[in-house]
Amino acid sequence: MIRPPRLEALDHSPEAVRRLTPVHRLWYAAYGSNMHAERLACYLAGGQPPGGLRTYPGCRDPRPPARTSPVMLPGLLYFATESQVWTGGRAFYDPGPGGAELPAQGYLLTLSQFSDIAAQEMYREPGRDLDLTAVLTRGRARTGPGRYETLVCAGLLDGYPVLTFTSPWSSQDIAMNPPSAAYLRHIAAGIVASHGWSARRAAEYLAGCPGAEGHWTAAEIAALLGDPR
Repeated sequence: MIRPPRLEALDHSPEAVRRLTPVHRLWYAAYGSNMHAERLACYLAGGQPPGGLRTYPGCRDPRPPARTSPVMLPGLLYFATESQVWTGGRAFYDPGPGGAELPAQGYLLTLSQFSDIAAQEMYREPGRDLDLTAVLTRGRARTGPGRYETLVCAGLLDGYPVLTFTSPWSSQDIAMNPPSAAYLRHIAAGIVASHGWSARRAAEYLAGCPGAEGHWTAAEIAALLGDPR
């Protein structure tokens, strides 16, 4: 098992935000299918990932991440709405619940890369940099009405902000929707690869996430990864 580095709390004071801005590099904390480097590569350089139903245009800057690191985000993973790519529920991050933690894969990217990945998640053409001032000031900022247009800053890692995107609603405000087998397999494999968890541990974690809980057992998810126990 890999020990993720501890995130540094973000100082939201105007002076601290001014020291961070303009942001040139940041950590993108991927908690869904983008935990897989090969899938993220399709967002960066363009292409269709294995098993995917969509071809991505790619980023203005197609280079791979400068660094990668496992990270733990404070909050909850849940599944809701309906994925056009995977069918079944999509993965979302709710930073609200206290005490819970969510395994994610951190990619050190440029601002333009992160902005272009966010645009592609919303089926929009990449090409416009996001303004991060609001999310660095408040920890959370809504940039649009879409399901992945709310930015969250979970802290700092090595002096760079750790950012991800999620829905504007909380896990308490929307009906859950169970994820598909293919989607669960992809996320579970990403957790195993990035955090070094066993298939069983990843399966037990995902089986307890709202949306999957009560619809998928840990044994069923482990079997998707080839673990027969």
